[in-house]
Amino acid sequence: MIEQNVKNLLKEIPSKNPFNEKVTLVAAVKLQTAESINRAICAGVTDIGDNHVQEFRDKFSEICGNPKRHFIGHLQTNKIKYLIGKTDLYHSIDRLSVAEALSEKSRAAQITSNILLQINIGKEATKSGFYLEECEEVYQKISALPSLKIQGLMAMMPLDANQNLILDLGGKMREKFDLLKSCDKNFEYLSMGMSGDWKICIKAGSNLVRIGTAIFGERNYGK
Repeated sequence: MIEQNVKNLLKEIPSKNPFNEKVTLVAAVKLQTAESINRAICAGVTDIGDNHVQEFRDKFSEICGNPKRHFIGHLQTNKIKYLIGKTDLYHSIDRLSVAEALSEKSRAAQITSNILLQINIGKEATKSGFYLEECEEVYQKISALPSLKIQGLMAMMPLDANQNLILDLGGKMREKFDLLKSCDKNFEYLSMGMSGDWKICIKAGSNLVRIGTAIFGERNYGK
C-alpha cells in the first residue's frame, strides 16, 4: 500500500506550481516504523519530515537511501542538540527564543542551519508561530543571528478551513514570501499543505507539501 500511495502521489503532484517552482513532497513520518519509512523511500520519496525529536534520534541510523531530513514539529530548545548537524531544514521556527538557541548550537558546531519561519496564518490559539503582520520584523531579527540561513516560510491551514479560505490564506502567505524573496536570495521554500489540503495549497503557491496520512494511512496514536 505504501509503495502504491507514493507512486500515485508522485504522479498526481505537479512537477511545478503556478509560479514555475519545483514542488517537493516531504513524507511526514510521525509514528511510522523505520521499515515503513524505508518502503516509502524505495518507492521514490526523497525527503522525510519528523515531528518528534526522540523518533528522529531513535530511527536516524535505520533510515536508508540518504533522504533529505526535515524537522517539521514543535521544536523545544532543550532538544535541539539531538538535531544539530543531522537536519537539512527546520520548518518550525515559531519563536525568537528557539531561533536564538538554534543559532547558538549551530555556531558551536561550526555549521549553518537552514530554517523556515513558522507563520500562524489563521491566528489560532492552538497553534504556535508568528503572525503574518510581524513577519518582516521577525525576519530582520532572526536573519541577524549567526549560523542560521532563513530559506522561507511555513504555515498550517486551519483544519476547518474551506477551499476559499485556504486559497485566501495561502495567497497571503505567498505575497509575504514573494516580498521577502525579492530582497533575500536564500528564500526558496514556501511550505504549506498536508494530506487534506495540499492540492489547494499548491494552487496558492506552495512548493513544499508535508504529507503523511495519504502515504502511510491513518496513524495509530495508541502505539
